Amino acid sequence: MNENLFASFITPTMMGFPIVVAIIMFPSILFPSSKRLINNRLHSFQHWLVKLIIKQMMLIHTPKGRTWTLMIVSLIMFIGSTNLLGLLPHTFTPTTQLSMNLSMAIPLWAGAVITGFRHKLKSSLAHFLPQETPISLIPMLIIIETISLFIQPMALAVRLTANITAGHLLMHLIGGATLVLMNISPPTATITFIILLLLTILEFAVALIQAYVFTLLVSLYLHDNT
Repeated sequence: MNENLFASFITPTMMGFPIVVAIIMFPSILFPSSKRLINNRLHSFQHWLVKLIIKQMMLIHTPKGRTWTLMIVSLIMFIGSTNLLGLLPHTFTPTTQLSMNLSMAIPLWAGAVITGFRHKLKSSLAHFLPQETPISLIPMLIIIETISLFIQPMALAVRLTANITAGHLLMHLIGGATLVLMNISPPTATITFIILLLLTILEFAVALIQAYVFTLLVSLYLHDNT
């Protein structure tokens, strides 16, 4: 069991070629565009979900920040669907890879920061030095604020990676323990199986919550810079 503990986090290959790109593109199939005059229930639910996301994420933004609406909606739907698909048996979850999460966090963070320096230069620079700061503390505070600024995309990526990976590992361990206990102690195996079911339900919630938190933080970074 221990040898295969991290097998689900290995990038899958087919005939020696990595197929992670196809896996990343797969969630887009779940949100097709409708060409009908009257939408079915799936498209109606999709439209309701998009409106809810826009209301929650973009209400606080200025007109300049609302130009990111399509990016924000696409981001939360992509991360949420990817996390949920990763809970299916024998699937690969791209959001367990720190490299992929960094590739999402760094460009979005950099775009928000560059937007702030371009349109609100004085306000963006003022974040590095709070008002009424003693002169002796100015160099140290500038260094600390600069470090905290550059840590933001790393924190975004690590938070998403750690939460998704921890949940998958815990499900793997409890599932393996349940299989072992079935021959040793069926009553104990029943208890662990119930715990596994409850953990699975929790992981569905975590998958959606982590998508919301990641996108919300990106939205807040954008709000601070627009």
